[in-house]
Amino acid sequence: MNIKFRLILMNFMQYFIWGAWLLTIGAYWFQNKHWSGAQFGAIFSTMGISAIFMPALTGIIADRFINAEKLYGAMHILGALTLFSLPLVKDPTTFFWVILLNMVFYMPTLSLSITVAFSALKRNNIDIVKEYPPIRIWGTIGFIAALWTVSITHNETSVNQFYIASIISLTLGIYSFTLPKCPPLAAKTANKSFASSLGFNAFSLFKTPRFAIFFAFSMLLGAALQLTNAYGDTYIHDFAKITAYQGLTAVKYPAIIMSISQFSEVAFILAIPFFLRKFGIKYVMLFSMLAWVLRFGLFAFGDPAGGLWMIILSCIVYGMAFDFFNISGSLYVETQIPPEIRGSAQGLFMMMVNGFGALFGSFTSGVIIDKFFTHADQSKNWQGIWLTFATYALVIAVIFPFVFRYKHNAALKHAIEHA
Repeated sequence: MNIKFRLILMNFMQYFIWGAWLLTIGAYWFQNKHWSGAQFGAIFSTMGISAIFMPALTGIIADRFINAEKLYGAMHILGALTLFSLPLVKDPTTFFWVILLNMVFYMPTLSLSITVAFSALKRNNIDIVKEYPPIRIWGTIGFIAALWTVSITHNETSVNQFYIASIISLTLGIYSFTLPKCPPLAAKTANKSFASSLGFNAFSLFKTPRFAIFFAFSMLLGAALQLTNAYGDTYIHDFAKITAYQGLTAVKYPAIIMSISQFSEVAFILAIPFFLRKFGIKYVMLFSMLAWVLRFGLFAFGDPAGGLWMIILSCIVYGMAFDFFNISGSLYVETQIPPEIRGSAQGLFMMMVNGFGALFGSFTSGVIIDKFFTHADQSKNWQGIWLTFATYALVIAVIFPFVFRYKHNAALKHAIEHA
């Protein structure tokens, strides 16, 4: 089988697993189980908790002891078992621990999949910079396919979403053992300190004001991502409780509406080179923050009838909100630091976005929604929720250009010109 096709299949299943439940678990939690918002915030914090330490630990194991593709497969098989057990859980506390265990297995596979792909492409003398992005896009397509599968089969509030994810996870786990071998590179890491392997040396970047500011904004933007992932689907589901909106297509298939965000993500990935060349990296990151304001603000005033265009437009701007900061931010890190700490610095960037940012967004949003925007009958004031989130993003966008200073060096200029 063609190696690029094999990696496409790997990426498709990798993100299908996540897409089968990530945006619809809120609907299951609120519409099916009727558990509290504060407890739900804790559920989404599991991604942040696991992202803080698991990728680094599995990276060390893959570097020193076990083939990356085998470790990758084992993680997905263990993840399949936890997903399969989720429907058996009857209380929110146990649900938290089971989903945390699943995230412990799943989150490191995001970086392990890149390791496996890069290794396979290099062994076949394939240009990674040119050929990997079209392969990775199939991960987003897999995410979309999962959303559509769950929505069309009316499983957005059902336990079946976890069974679907479990089956694909088990399939990918078994398939992984057939992927090209990616053995430990012990010879290259033998003289590397344990602290360096964990990326602790990158923490020295916090001593530099511009990096400290950049990583702080990375965390704040990571929190915004968790807000939209956690509450978008169940927000549309709640319109079904209003007689005027019952039976509308958007209410019947909210996950399909939300999947527009992933289609937009694919488009904006391809648009990033143009924006970088036209506006520069600082303004591209600022555009991301302003897009978050639009994302939340349009949700606040949208509805599945006359205001459906606002919800759709919100999903479209999501692509800019998500891609522009994550990709341009990674490019900024790559071109602004000494070569010897680039790997650990990229890990620190991911930790701030997906680790601490996810934790901050999950816990804070859950408490705020429960305290200020949940009525006595447990219904939600969604307009108030989204306007609060939009204000949060707007404050970040207003402050960012005044406090963030970046050094436009030759490496950054070259990267932008050749993006």
